Amino acid sequence: MAPGNLTWVTEFILMGITDLPELQVPLFFVFLVIYGLTVVGNLGTIILTSVDSRLQTPMYFFLRHLAITNLGNSTTIAPKMLLNFLVKKKTISYYCCAAQLGGFIVFMVAEIFILSAMAYDRYVAICNPLLYMVVVSRQICLLLASLIYLYSLTTALTVSSCVFSVSYCSSNVINHFYCDNVPLLALSCSDTYIPETAVFTFSGIDLLFSMIIVLISYFNIALAILRIQSSEGRQKAFSTCASHLMAVAVFYGTLLFMYLQPRTNHSLDTDKTASVFYTLVTPMLNPVIYSLRNKDVKDALKRFLNNPCKSLKLM
Repeated sequence: MAPGNLTWVTEFILMGITDLPELQVPLFFVFLVIYGLTVVGNLGTIILTSVDSRLQTPMYFFLRHLAITNLGNSTTIAPKMLLNFLVKKKTISYYCCAAQLGGFIVFMVAEIFILSAMAYDRYVAICNPLLYMVVVSRQICLLLASLIYLYSLTTALTVSSCVFSVSYCSSNVINHFYCDNVPLLALSCSDTYIPETAVFTFSGIDLLFSMIIVLISYFNIALAILRIQSSEGRQKAFSTCASHLMAVAVFYGTLLFMYLQPRTNHSLDTDKTASVFYTLVTPMLNPVIYSLRNKDVKDALKRFLNNPCKSLKLM
């Protein structure tokens, strides 16, 4: 909080997905199942790609970090949302709200660039297979992951500081199920030009830069696939990218819809629906899309279930 800014609000009220009393308990169980599946699926992906010796390739390295960001993002939001379904006083303290926003930004920005790294990984694997283990070596993967998390943390600290540098002195009711920057700034009683500019700038740059990486990677992948003579070879090459391409389209589409529209056209109720998909539904589906449809992961799961002690000794 910037010095000189007087802040009267010490806590916020989260309206949640709906204020209809008859829907609170049913929605609690729906999202409890979603969060439970998210934890099991992503934690399973993290464990398998860590302990199985056959899943120590760059593709599974990035898949593991995608699972970490998915699990972190959902855990930042879901527990508080689930609790609010069951209590009458749906409050969150000023500092917990700031922490939730910061955590959300860290994992969201990290996920954006991990998806980009996965697209580049597929590009190298299909277009330059002989150089794959050189271009995408373990050292390069660790460097990329470190840079992604460092940049994500920097972005979160910058944007959160801007959002919470303004004054909140009248309404404290957030029209959302978690502390997000757009509904928070709508409550401010001071000038929001700087934080809105920061949110728009960081969102735009992150989405644009990461989408350029994805589009260039897939453009070259498409050219490489078209040059493959056999239909079986083209199908095999495409199958390695189809899941990632589908997940990228849904994820980037909802983010573009959320953050790159003018504030005057913003519908917070519509935003809440979109937010459910990329904060809760997508993290639940990603382990299915990326892992359970993958023969190597399914084989690793069978080996782990048949002899978990032997697998854990490899850690």
